[in-house]
This record gives sequence, structure tokens and C-alpha cells, in this order.
Amino acid sequence: MSAADEILDIVDEHDRVVGQSARGEAYARGLRHRCVFVQARDAEGRIFVHRRTPTKLVFPSLHDMFVGGVVGAGESYDTAALREAEEELGVTGLPDPRFLFKFRYDDGPGRSWWSAVYEVRCELPVRPQAEEVAWHAFLPEDEVERRLADWEWVPDGLAAYERLRAFRATGRHGG
Repeated sequence: MSAADEILDIVDEHDRVVGQSARGEAYARGLRHRCVFVQARDAEGRIFVHRRTPTKLVFPSLHDMFVGGVVGAGESYDTAALREAEEELGVTGLPDPRFLFKFRYDDGPGRSWWSAVYEVRCELPVRPQAEEVAWHAFLPEDEVERRLADWEWVPDGLAAYERLRAFRATGRHGG
């Protein structure tokens, strides 16, 4: 099955399931769905950063400071976060990612999805999926901050990162 054929839950503005659709159709028609963003850090606290492959359905060849992706039909955010993190990092046995918060990404008509943000510590050697990740490194947070203006980032990941910085600045802790 291709990524475009994957079945997703379609949700309303309150994140309630209102139907299902193939991923390719959901993207083509701009149907609201669910995504997970997982910030992976190594033992030294550096952030996993990568550049997406040019074959990705959305945001090809752009940089991202999260691993993650769409939540499948009937799948929970928590299950999708662990699945996506292990798939994209190329590891098994990660601890469960810790949920931090959820927000609705909205970049205009047909470009809106519910987004759950997580964090996970990855102390395993990573072997990112070649079909997902063209380049990767664990970078110190200050270097990620410096690269924000230099590299082209996926817009939803950038929005999640900005919200994550604000979330951490308030001293709140996810549960």
C-alpha cells in the first residue's frame, strides 16, 4: 500500500471524527486530519533534525526538527507518536513519547490539521528511513535556533516548534 492509500480519520474543528479518507484524497481535497510531532533528543539533549526526501507527499526536501506524521484511521495520537518515531528514526524499543500539548495547525483553506506534540529521549543508534530522511543530525538547541533563518523548514513543524518554545517558557509540564 502506498502512503497515498493509507486511510485517515477526517476530523472537524474540534478534533471529532467525521469520516475517513485515503491520505492522497485527504491532501488533495484539504480535509482536516490528525498528525503527531515528536521532538527526539539524544542522551546529550541534542535535537534530531533532518531534511525530508524529495519524494515526500507534503513539504518535500524541507528541514524538520520533529519526527512524526499522520495518525491512521482508528489510531490514537499516543500510538501514532511511538510508531512514527520508531519508523523515522529506524529504531525499536523507544520509551513511549511524552505528550505535551495539542493544537490545530491552520495555514489557510484546505491546510489545517490537528497536531499533537510529544518529546522522547532516543539513546539508541538511529538508522532513519531512507525513503523519509535525506539527511540527519543531532544538533544542540542553540544551533537549531541559529539555523531557523538559514534553512527552509516545514511550516507545520516550525509552528509546532514555536508553540513548544512558548509552552516550555511558561514552565508548564505535559501530562
